[in-house]
Amino acid sequence: MSHGELPLFYVFHFYLFGIIAIASAVAFVTRKSPVAAALWLVNTMFSLAALYVLLDAHFIGVIQVLVYAGAIMVVFLFVIMLLNLGHASDIADARGIGWKLAAGLVGLALLAQVFALTRARVPEALALPDGTVAEQVAARGAIAPIAGPLFNEYLLAFEVTSVLLLAAVVGAVVLGKRRGSADAR
Repeated sequence: MSHGELPLFYVFHFYLFGIIAIASAVAFVTRKSPVAAALWLVNTMFSLAALYVLLDAHFIGVIQVLVYAGAIMVVFLFVIMLLNLGHASDIADARGIGWKLAAGLVGLALLAQVFALTRARVPEALALPDGTVAEQVAARGAIAPIAGPLFNEYLLAFEVTSVLLLAAVVGAVVLGKRRGSADAR
């Protein structure tokens, strides 16, 4: 179905959740309080999940909410609270004008790349034949085409990410205990 054939309901909600996701992401980057920033990131994750549902990727939308907005954000908030990073005045000094300018330039470069990619034509070799994904979903269900590559081709990256998250939590606990024992003295 082309863009012109989509019902107005889908088009309106796609743009609505897209704008909410972008605004929440900007709010996430501009907050001084790490707790407020993490909550804006949760809002971004929910908006992305709504976009996945609108694109008929219901499983990915549910995983987006369960894994990212749920589990990962709980870990982030746990680390923020454990390290007592909730005070904006402590980290406000770290954001100088040079860093803000550099971040703005990187953001503009990324935005230019997104616009360039939307204008580029997909090479014929990369284009999927019509119905390939629909045929796989009809034959094997919606989860198998996602889980197959995740646990076969991308298993190493999946496990490395898990180990990195575990190391980050253990490091936060060690830093929190070290800071807590220094405050007790």
